[in-house]
Formats: sequence, C-alpha cells, structure tokens
Amino acid sequence: MATKKKRNAAAAKLQPTDRPAAAAASTAATADAAAGRDPAARPPIRALKPPTLSLPVEIVWGDWTVIILALMMFLAPAVGVPHEEMLQDTLKSIVVSFAVLGAGLMFFWRQRNRRDALRWHALMWLPLALMFYAIGSMAWSHAYLGGVEAIRWFILGLLLWLGLNTLSRERVPLLFWGIHWGAVVASLWTALQFWTDFRYFPQGPNPASTFVNRNFFAEFVVCTLPFSAMLIARVKDAALIALLAFSTAFNLVAIMMTGTRSALLAMLAMVLVLPVILYRYRKQFAFSAWSARSRILLFGVLLGSTLGLGLIHTGNPKLIEEHRLEQRGMNALERAFARSKSMTQTEEYTQRSFSVRLVMWKATARIIKARPFSGVGAGAWEVDIPLYQDEGSQLETDYYVHNEILQLLAEYGLVGWLFLLALFGYLSLAAWKTLRDDSPEAQAEAPMRAITLLAMLMFLIISNAGFPWRMASTGALFGLMLAILGASDARLGYSGVTACTRIPWKPAYSRAGAVVMMVYLALATFITQQAAASESKIVRAVKLALAVSQSGDYQNPKWDKTKREMLTLIKEGTDINPHYRKITPMVADEMAKWGDWKNAVWIWESVLSSRPYVVAIMSNVARGYAQIGQNEKALEYLTRAKALQPKATSVNSLEVILLSRTGNEPQAYRRSKELMEAGEYDFDLINAAYVLGARAKDWPMALKALELRSQRWPEQAVDGWLKIGNIYASVAEVKDESKALAAYKAAMAAAPEANKAATRAQIPAAYQARL
Repeated sequence: MATKKKRNAAAAKLQPTDRPAAAAASTAATADAAAGRDPAARPPIRALKPPTLSLPVEIVWGDWTVIILALMMFLAPAVGVPHEEMLQDTLKSIVVSFAVLGAGLMFFWRQRNRRDALRWHALMWLPLALMFYAIGSMAWSHAYLGGVEAIRWFILGLLLWLGLNTLSRERVPLLFWGIHWGAVVASLWTALQFWTDFRYFPQGPNPASTFVNRNFFAEFVVCTLPFSAMLIARVKDAALIALLAFSTAFNLVAIMMTGTRSALLAMLAMVLVLPVILYRYRKQFAFSAWSARSRILLFGVLLGSTLGLGLIHTGNPKLIEEHRLEQRGMNALERAFARSKSMTQTEEYTQRSFSVRLVMWKATARIIKARPFSGVGAGAWEVDIPLYQDEGSQLETDYYVHNEILQLLAEYGLVGWLFLLALFGYLSLAAWKTLRDDSPEAQAEAPMRAITLLAMLMFLIISNAGFPWRMASTGALFGLMLAILGASDARLGYSGVTACTRIPWKPAYSRAGAVVMMVYLALATFITQQAAASESKIVRAVKLALAVSQSGDYQNPKWDKTKREMLTLIKEGTDINPHYRKITPMVADEMAKWGDWKNAVWIWESVLSSRPYVVAIMSNVARGYAQIGQNEKALEYLTRAKALQPKATSVNSLEVILLSRTGNEPQAYRRSKELMEAGEYDFDLINAAYVLGARAKDWPMALKALELRSQRWPEQAVDGWLKIGNIYASVAEVKDESKALAAYKAAMAAAPEANKAATRAQIPAAYQARL
C-alpha cells in the first residue's frame, strides 16, 4: 500500500493537465495573482469527466496541440503531389515538420504563464542520442546526409515531448480518429488506382496511393489497424459501429491490393494478438454492453465488406499485365494469397526480391563488422555501401538497406546498439507492466497501452523489410506511439526506467520556446522553398531530356531551345542541391544517347562529388572522357572503378572500350569475346563485341552479339535483325540466303506498325519481294 500511495502521489505531481477542476482552479488563481490579473476575468474551468473507454472523444479546445497532431496524422497520408515535380515524401515531410513545429508553437504560447513543472521521460534520450550523433558525424562523414538525419530525429524528439505533455487519456482517442481517417483516405486513392487506374497521383509500383510506392502505403496503413479496432471497441452507436467496421475493412482490403508481404505478416501478428487484448480487457470496452444486434452488425459489415470489396477485379492495365506475367491475382484477395504463398517458394530466396535484399543485408553486415563502434555516419549507408558489397555485385541503385535495424547499426555504430537495446528493453518492460499491474489506475490505462504496443510490434515487423522510420507518415506514427506510452507511464507514476520526471518551468522558458519555434518555422519555410525549387527544376530537366530522347530525332535543330532550357534547369537545380542522386543522373544518361558527352560528364561528376564510390557513374564518366578524346581522364576513372569493383560488368565493358580506343584493339577483341562467352556483358559490351568481331572478320562473334542485343534489348531488335540479315546476305564467309530472309522477316515483325514501311525500305530489293 505504501508503494501505491507513493506512486499515486508522484503521478499527481507529474500531470497538472489531468488534475481535478478544483486543483486546476487553484493553480490558475495562483498564476493570475502572480501575473497581476483579475481571477474573476478568467472563464470558469470545466471539470473533466471521469476517464472511461466507452465515452466519446473529449476535445479540449483550449489546447490545440493534440488537435494539430491529429490533423497531421490525417493529412500526411491523405494528401499527395499531383505531378512529378516534387517527391511524394517531400510533401509528407513538409506536412509533418510544419505540424510538429506549429504544435510546438501553440504549446509554448499556451504555457506562456506556466510555472508548474513539465514532463520528461527517459524515452526522450532515444531520438536525442541519434540527433547528437548525426550532428557530430557531419564533421567526419557525409555532412548533408548527417544534417538531414539530425533534423529528422529533432522533429521526432519534439513530437515525442509534445505528446508526453499533452496526451491525456481523454485526448488520445482524438489522435486515433486522425490516424484512422488518414488511413481511410489514403486507402481510397489506392482502391481507385486498383479498380479504375486512377492516375491523379504519380506512382511507381501500383497501387501506391499518395506514397509513390505501394509498399510504403501498406506499411503505414497496416500499423493503423489496431487503432481502428480500438475505436470500434469504444463506440456504442450502431451507425458508428457500421461506419467504422466498413472503413476498417476497406483499409484491410487496400493493404491486400498491394500484396506487400511485410504488411501481410504484420496483419497475421495482429490477428493472433488483438483477440487476446479485446478479451482480456473486454469489461473496459463499450462492446461488452453491446446488444446482439450490434455484434451481428459489426461482424456482418466487417466480413461482408472484406469479401465483397476483396473480390472486385482490378481495372489497372499495369496490374493486369503483372498478373499475366507473375500470376499475382486479379483481385485483392487473390493478390494477398499469391504474395503470401510466394514466401514459401525457394525461388523467392534465390532469384527474386528477397535474394536482392539478402545481398544488401550481407553487405551491411560487413559494415557493422568493420565499423562496430563508430558506424559510417548518419545517413551515409548509401555512400559507403559500394566499399563493402560482394565483388561483382552492384548496389549503387539502392538508397536504403530495407531493414531499419541493420541500417541503424551500420550508420550509428555503438549509439545505434544502445538505441535498440534501450528501445526493445523499454517496450518489453512496458508490455510486462501492462500485463502484470492490476491496480485500478493501471487497468484503466491497459487497453490503450496494449493496443499501442500491438501497433508498435507491427511497426517493428515491417521495419525488417523496409524503411518506415525514414518515411514521414510512418515515422510520425512511431513518435506518437512512444509518446502515448510515455504519457501513460506518467499518469501511472511508474518508477525506474519507465518513470517520468519533472522539468522545472518558468514563463520565460515558454516564451523562449515560442521564439525558437518561430525561428524553426521560418527555417523550415526556407528549406521547403529550396527543396521544392530544386526538385522542380531537376525533374523538369529530366522530362525535357526524355522528350528529346523519345523523339528519336536528337540532332534536329528544333530541339536546340529545349536542350538549352534543360541545361539551365539542371544547373540551377544542382546548384541549390547537388545531392539528388536518384534523379540527376537521368539527365546525363539521356544526353549521352544524343552524343552530348561533354555536358553529360559534368552532370555525372556533380553526382560523384556527393557519392564518390558509385562504380556505375564512374564508368559513365570514363566513357564520356573517352568519347571526347580525353583518354588519360578516362583511364583515371577506370582505375578508380577497378579498385572498387574489378569484376563489375560496367567496368569490364569500359575496359574493352578503352583498350580499343587506345590502340589495343586485338586485346580488346579477345577480352570482349571472353566476357560475352562467360555471359558477363551489358549493352555497351555487346555493341563493342559486334564492332570488334566485324573488324576481326569473326562473323560468328558479331552475329552472336547482334542476336543477344536483339533479345535482351527489344528496342534494338529492328536494327539488330537488319544488320544480321545484311551479314548473311552479303558476307561471303557466312552467306546464307535463308538465314538472311529469316532475319529480315524478324526485323519486319519487330517493327512498329508506323515504321514498317521505313524498315522495309532498308531491306535489299532482292529480298523485299520474298517477305
């Protein structure tokens, strides 16, 4: 009894916003007297209702902090960019950052006369430790990426602290409503993309809602399902039960539409754990008092909606083609079943996506082994991974490990280890206390804590196959889940590592905090403007480059103005931010197709200044220098590339090209033949093999190179078959009229309908009549 009395006394001290009205009035009167105000002028304070899970949401309108956070969780997943000139997660990061900073400003402004202590929890040291490490790593690792990481952890830390001090038991359900309806609107976009090929938001793998990638969408929405279940269990009204049941089923079907396997595994965990939570705390939920009609309504709507919506076939041509090629299913239920079944297939772990991730994970494990204490620096995984990958493999196109645990350890070293140990230790202890503490206060908190811990478990499951910590919507959800648990610890007055302590507070602190938030909002506005301008300019340059390439008439003077505009845009964009490695090289790649190697080279080199170990880009730069006659510079980059990846395909083809350009054609011929026979070739090597084979009169080699090029790169098939036909028709050593005719027929078959006449005109007259 003495222990409980102490804990309750500590809890009362730590939660001034949860006190009875009389205590709050006393505090208010004291503050008014200290500030020289007339207490009578203050509006009367409304007593809070006793906390119960069956009551509707109580909104405390005087404090907008939680309301802003709930709106953030609605808007971040629901809104997207309707064009490609801004990345989708850039917009979501803007929403989250401004919402958190705005909530911070509102919080400090409301507390401007406060003298009571505020809460501090040991959880706060988790994001702060990573933030301080990231700031420090800017001095010795990648400064830009370290700065981005520091800002990310600052926002998450501020979000956690605001939640600790504002998320009372009465306000948390408001947050759950924001999370639920944000997921519903995001699922609406997904359903429209799946059923009708809705294209308002640009997407990568369909259907992706406003997240550009369907995996990102599924990883967010699956973590919201426990909160939706909590809302259903709290309500009494039959109409609201039906609405929540339908919208939750809708979210469930939208996840199945994506076929994201990590999300399906997380749902399996929920199916196993959620019934236990609902049964254990059934007396504290409103559903314990439901009528039989309400229970039948719930299960009828939930199951009927899931089956009915899940059986509607897709109308998206990309998904129909995906089903034709990979048998992924034509409706949501089929896709969920097919993708779940794929996890039992051996090919998934030897040939498909998991095998690719396994290569990344092994390379990351080598980083952890080589840098266990220091790490490679915050955000620097994508910079250093080429130094640790398997010889002959290339991971330069990957920016994240697709495993948050491994990436944290690789980048943050010892700090990352401590973070994970502290996080898992806290969550385990929180789960234990939730299960074991049978005091009335703890039992009132237990359902909300159990649901949040379940959502956290699901979040950690998806973290092993993706990067949800780095995505704005899921990252914000992570911070809020920790805040819910920490604020609950405070109300329960727990001691030890789960304890909340007090920060002495003065009005001057609040006013200073408000000023800091305004400065940060101004800084966020500037960063947003710069990011938007840079992304817009670079993406517009990419679009212009692709338009020129798709015309097939690169050298036509009509494109000169477009090319000048493109160069201006890419220069202005990279001047603002030279670190957009995902987009910037695309412009140079297209320019190389036109033969504008000089401009392509400086764009590639701008990328290398930020990512110095990307072998593929080094190879491109070396090719560019070789094309413009600067062989010494080309050899310099070849040497750098070979030091990193001596067996990489791009390095091998580059070596062949440089050998042929520096007077070593016989050696280039032998090397290209050797590589082609070994199956180690890319487009450039195949082209070189054709040219070198023809010059050496090795017609079988030249023909094989053309056949491989036509098979692997179908867009080159017409040109390849025409060349094959010409060789068989005119070269005495291999002359064969039947093979020539077959090649010309293949060229005609491969030609688009609009180009068949032009293709026919390139075939010798003697064969045209026989086609």
